[in-house]
Amino acid sequence: QVQLVESGGGSVQAGGSLKLSCVASGYISSTCGMGWYRQAPGKERELVSNINHDGTIFYATSVKGRFTISRDNAKYTMYLQMNSLKIEDTAVYYCAACGRYWGQGTEVTVSS
Repeated sequence: QVQLVESGGGSVQAGGSLKLSCVASGYISSTCGMGWYRQAPGKERELVSNINHDGTIFYATSVKGRFTISRDNAKYTMYLQMNSLKIEDTAVYYCAACGRYWGQGTEVTVSS
């Protein structure tokens, strides 16, 4: 019923930018937060950023100042603008809602 679809991943050089999108369909509570997770090769999945229904935003220390999360409620879409990308940002990025709904991921590869 609930579907989250990520897009916008790709391959970029260090210092470059990408913008990820997550489109939601099906019923998701209006009080649920949405966020971005990532899983890098050989590492555990980690929370990158989260935005709550009231606009409250969280960023992981590793991306603070470089990434920007936003939400367009009319389009049921969440975005992650990623600037000044580093090699260590290489990962599969996942969209999540309410802490229980997940997209299938979009791959980001950053090379030097």
